Amino acid sequence: MKPSVQADGVMRYRDSRFQTMAAKLLPTQYLVVDDDTALCTTLGSCVAACIRDPLLGIGGMNHFLLPEGQVGDGAPARYGSYAMELLINDLLKRGAHRKRLEAKVFGGANVLKGFTSNPVGTRNAEFVRQYLQAEHIPVLAEDLCGIHPRKIWFFPVTGRVVVQRLPHAHEVAVTESAVRAQLSRAPVTGGVELFE
Repeated sequence: MKPSVQADGVMRYRDSRFQTMAAKLLPTQYLVVDDDTALCTTLGSCVAACIRDPLLGIGGMNHFLLPEGQVGDGAPARYGSYAMELLINDLLKRGAHRKRLEAKVFGGANVLKGFTSNPVGTRNAEFVRQYLQAEHIPVLAEDLCGIHPRKIWFFPVTGRVVVQRLPHAHEVAVTESAVRAQLSRAPVTGGVELFE
């Protein structure tokens, strides 16, 4: 199957490593599934929260760039505060029960040069831990901070996560910097903005 981008903007493809359908999330995206689709992403300073309801076998992942910011600036899902709400609300809409939710969190590496004082990766990691604690969602596993980017695959039906630490941060740092630059040039709007 050729990779295809769905109406939600998330690319789907056949993952040869795990022999399953997969959805690749980019920064500012999130997705909830209730089938065998693997959710995958590559993280540098960004964070991905993988949240699921184990009883229903439904789960989702987000990918955010910064802990908090102005939601009306054209790409609110770049901020963890909004990305977490989107993910949790979508799970609840699909029948997940808040008291059964469990999380696994990844990313927050300090891969961007020039961010030595209060680096964004550290701030993202602290944010996701505090957010989940405040929401009483237990964190069953985490791989946060450090200097290495990561590629992760999340299997919501089983809760399994595979983490591959990547040796070089250059590609991830370039991608994250490009997304940040694109978002900073985007016009300020109050609605939804789609990027092609």
